[in-house]
Amino acid sequence: MAICAERGAQLTELRRQILELLWESGRPTGAYELIEALRVRAARLIGPPTIYRALEFLMSHGLVSKIESRNAYVPCAHPERQTNSLFFICSECGSSVELEDPRLDRLIAEKAALIGFRPIRRVVEAEGICSSCLDADAEGG
Repeated sequence: MAICAERGAQLTELRRQILELLWESGRPTGAYELIEALRVRAARLIGPPTIYRALEFLMSHGLVSKIESRNAYVPCAHPERQTNSLFFICSECGSSVELEDPRLDRLIAEKAALIGFRPIRRVVEAEGICSSCLDADAEGG
C-alpha cells in the first residue's frame, strides 16, 4: 500500500489480510472474529498477540480505528488525511459510518486548551439506529 511506503512502514502479508478482512466485513470487527476469519481464509491459526500487534501497527499508521465501545476495529475511510473522525454505530445491525469534520477537531482542541489538557487520541462515537434499520422497523411495524 502506497501510504505505508510513504511513511516508511512495511505492510506485511498478515497486516494486509487483516486490513482486507476489515474492509470486507463492513462493520466493526473484533480481534477474535479476525482470528477466525484468518483461520478460514489462510487455514492457519494465528494467536491473539499477533493479531493485536498487527492491529496496533495499522492503528499507528492511521489505517484502522478502534471503536472503543465495541472493542472492535474498522478501516479508516481516509487514511491519507490522518484526521479524527466521528463514528455513528447502529445498535441493531452493528454497522458503522465514519464522518470527518474539522470543526470537531477544533472544538476538542479548544476545550482541551481551556483546561490545560493535551489529547493524545480522540475517539468520538455515537450509538443509535441507522436509516436502514429505521426503514425496516417502519415497514415491519
